[in-house]
Amino acid sequence: MATIPATLEGDFHSAHHHTGKRLRQLLHPSGKRIHVAASPDEHERLKAKLVASEPDQNFDIYVHGSPEHLAAVREIHSHHEQKRDELRQEYPDQYTHFENVHHQLDMLSNELSSLTAHGVSLDANFSKFGYDARLRTREPESSAASMTQSRSEDQEERDWDAERFQGTALTFWKMPIVRQYFHRGLLWRAQESEEVASFELFVDLLYVGIIAIIGDTAAENATRFGFLQFLVTFILSWKMWNDFTLSISWFETDDIAQRIAVLFVMICLFGYTLNIVEAFESTWTQLVAFYLAQKLFNCVYYLQVAYLLPMVRGSMIFYSVMILIPTALWIGSVHVEYPDRLAFIWIAIPIDLFGQLSMVLFTRPKWKSFPNFKALCNKWFDFYPAVNIEHKTERTNAFVTLVFGYSVVALLYQNKAAFGINAFFGKAILGLIQAFSFNWIYFEIDACNIHTHAIRRHIASSMAWIVFHLPFIMSFVLAGASLSRLVLVHDCRNTDPETLGENYVGRSEAEIPIGLRWFYCGGLGTALICMAAISFSHVHKKIENQRVHKRPRLVLRVAVGIVLVCLPLAESLSSLQLISTTTGLVVLTLIFEVGGSTSKNNSFWRDRRRCKYSAECRVRKKAVEAALKAGVTIDVAEMLKDEGSEKTGYENI
Repeated sequence: MATIPATLEGDFHSAHHHTGKRLRQLLHPSGKRIHVAASPDEHERLKAKLVASEPDQNFDIYVHGSPEHLAAVREIHSHHEQKRDELRQEYPDQYTHFENVHHQLDMLSNELSSLTAHGVSLDANFSKFGYDARLRTREPESSAASMTQSRSEDQEERDWDAERFQGTALTFWKMPIVRQYFHRGLLWRAQESEEVASFELFVDLLYVGIIAIIGDTAAENATRFGFLQFLVTFILSWKMWNDFTLSISWFETDDIAQRIAVLFVMICLFGYTLNIVEAFESTWTQLVAFYLAQKLFNCVYYLQVAYLLPMVRGSMIFYSVMILIPTALWIGSVHVEYPDRLAFIWIAIPIDLFGQLSMVLFTRPKWKSFPNFKALCNKWFDFYPAVNIEHKTERTNAFVTLVFGYSVVALLYQNKAAFGINAFFGKAILGLIQAFSFNWIYFEIDACNIHTHAIRRHIASSMAWIVFHLPFIMSFVLAGASLSRLVLVHDCRNTDPETLGENYVGRSEAEIPIGLRWFYCGGLGTALICMAAISFSHVHKKIENQRVHKRPRLVLRVAVGIVLVCLPLAESLSSLQLISTTTGLVVLTLIFEVGGSTSKNNSFWRDRRRCKYSAECRVRKKAVEAALKAGVTIDVAEMLKDEGSEKTGYENI
């Protein structure tokens, strides 16, 4: 039997394991070579090169996707289908045996790929959050089922016209599916990334009002009691948001019952928000009732999942217990008066915040002296749900964006002066610069060039990233709310309260309350220190000849944060001087961060990078530059043969 010539060359290495790159060269059954260009410009360059190098002119050049290219591919495809049919008729037994062996190899290759490698769609995930050798992907049930079916060469093409009218029906209830889970040190997750649902964004809209009410209440009562009320109410609201996010991230349902559950959670949030201002006076019972309604709803849901999914039963029961224990303390706080209820509150809050995280102690037990307890932990926590890193970071970034947005909106006031460029306007603009600087540092410095995200780096860095976000957000909300009151203070020149709108005249004070100074400066300083801790939990990519490395920049950030926290001791500063000083320190930190993140190889003001010659070969520099401009491949051997390397005028390139 005659040997069939290879018809696919270039970037195509395997007929069953495609690399994702398009074919650049084809071989027609007639023996003519077909070259594929990506664009008309490349078509002209390739034609000029081939005309000079192939005098036999036995080739064609087509633009990728053109009718000629499509016709050639179809003709080659038909040719090989005919060859396949001839082989099947001439050697039926050998052909059938070969097909069976080929099919078994395909299935085993797919199985090895799923066990030892990662899905192609995770490449972007690894490039953004860092590679993890312990990460595995699981195939969807439909894909897994299709892998066990034989792939017939006569398989019909997909009916795209029919699929346009085949939608997905929404049912009232679906069996929950664990999106990702840990099992014996490995993280198993779906190949596709988890998208943020529309109802999650709808819940965020409600949190805009919650943040505004909690922040404004603290700024209006800048005392120790007001700070205590701010801590308790904000932590509980954060806990409700975090529980909602975790439930969505852990399990996939996408049914009508899930929408109803989200509506119930929003009703609890709405009722909780209505009782924030007078919580420590008269509405404590109602506030705790709405908070516990959401928690107990989650507890019932976890117990339902534990019954339906035995795989994660141990972890779901543990989470339910961690809900019931602080629930008893919250109920007890309702039956005692202030300040005795603080004992119940400050015992329940740490259990609420860190109770679920304590499961790490049981999932990774090192109880050498208690082998029976270790075996019990391995049995109950062999599988436990994991947080989807894309979903968690996107949801956290969305919440941080809400906080930054609130700090800007809180600065707005109404002016009724004919010329309103005054100290009020100046303080508001300085506050806007502060918020912009924090946004720049958080999103465009700390969140860029990440080699390994804190969540993927280690369990300790993951917990640090999660824990430090709460004081960071709380501190910035407190600082933003206080700044909105400082903008309206008329304790310096060009701050006539009569130039303010009618609704803002009564809020303008003649001097800064000492508590407001501590709220504002302490909030800014603590937020900056927490941002340094969050940035330190990541592993960032190294920049060649970086001007200032990461750790020295974080040291300055912490130092500025300490200065900001101590700044209220200078009570002689007016509101304008105080805001100017804090803004100057924050901008100084930003300049140091931006300048330190640049490379010494490039000019700071302009990117003047040029092409570098690095090959160890002696040819004319002008010839190389001309070849680069023309877009042709340099044949160094031919160039040396034509010109001779002994001639003068050559450089090491």
